[in-house]
Amino acid sequence: MDKEKQFLTTITSEHKVFDLHLRETFRYRDLIFLFVKRDFTAMYKQTILGPLWAIIQPLLTTLVFTVIFGKLAKLTTADAPGAILLPGFLFYMAGNICWSLFSATVEATSITFLKNRNTMGKVYYPRLVAPISTALSNLISFAIQFVLLIGFLLFFVLTGKAVIRVTPALLMLPLLILQLLILSVGCGVIVSSVTTKYRDLAMLVGFGLQLWQYASPIAYGLELVPESIRGIYLLNPVTPIITTFRWALFGSGYFSLTYYLISWGMTLLIFFIGLILFSRIERTFMDTI
Repeated sequence: MDKEKQFLTTITSEHKVFDLHLRETFRYRDLIFLFVKRDFTAMYKQTILGPLWAIIQPLLTTLVFTVIFGKLAKLTTADAPGAILLPGFLFYMAGNICWSLFSATVEATSITFLKNRNTMGKVYYPRLVAPISTALSNLISFAIQFVLLIGFLLFFVLTGKAVIRVTPALLMLPLLILQLLILSVGCGVIVSSVTTKYRDLAMLVGFGLQLWQYASPIAYGLELVPESIRGIYLLNPVTPIITTFRWALFGSGYFSLTYYLISWGMTLLIFFIGLILFSRIERTFMDTI
């Protein structure tokens, strides 16, 4: 073989457990953006309203939560004693757009191998490209919904129906969104890795996410959780993200540095476990899927 010829990539099923191909994945960033465009377009293809569904869905969900949990059940929207009580609409929308990003990414990532088996079986690219592009495509919808939330927030403030405090905690919002993406991708790739052999788990994802939602402070404030179990409740990694998101955005609520750091630790642990499982399964998934 000519010595001048050098191969940039050697495709083999034999690699170390901790070899996650992160540097190679970064080199395929153009493909990631191409997949992001594909996924976002496919999400609203052949729909009359198109991307407007990214606005309609959180609006309808927020209205339902406001009526059922706010007006009928009268559940508290306070995350901490003495916190400024927000209009229920703002409280529920803030929680819903965060949960929507998390659940949509978990669901889409959990079928990564099934969704991309045709291209993965024909063309080589780092397999992490698929879940990363899925997360980024959902981030576009989140950005649209976040702008909508800011619009409603300004409306309530200007009409005197809400009082917020602008604090340096606002700078935490990008970090919180990043953590939510990392956690959702980690959970999703764990499920996708296991479902290559056990398809039953895929049927339980939607049900599990629904239970997880009600075990998180989306439909109610943290003050509703009894003190006796609040420590256990806060070990749910999503809980500190949601409460901190509202605290940073509205300038009032609940924030615990201890539980927030624990949440980050659990997020990184779940993400790391997901990457290891993903790395092991990708070598043989075409034989089992």
